[in-house]
Amino acid sequence: MPKTALARTPLIEDRLYTREEAAEVLNVTLRFVTRCVQERRIRYVRIGRMVRIPKSAVDEFLSVHSVASRHP
Repeated sequence: MPKTALARTPLIEDRLYTREEAAEVLNVTLRFVTRCVQERRIRYVRIGRMVRIPKSAVDEFLSVHSVASRHP
């Protein structure tokens, strides 16, 4: 696969957060993120023993758990 095609794949462009970074972005505790990973409530990538959470997974999590206001 040519290098230019590889650079355009979404997975390569998607920033990978540590659990600590994801917790900071979501403004929640590390324990909450760890529990979400364990319960598979948020998508993650395992690299060896390390867990990384793609930015798109954080965005999806926020989108799914967002509550619309009653007033337009």
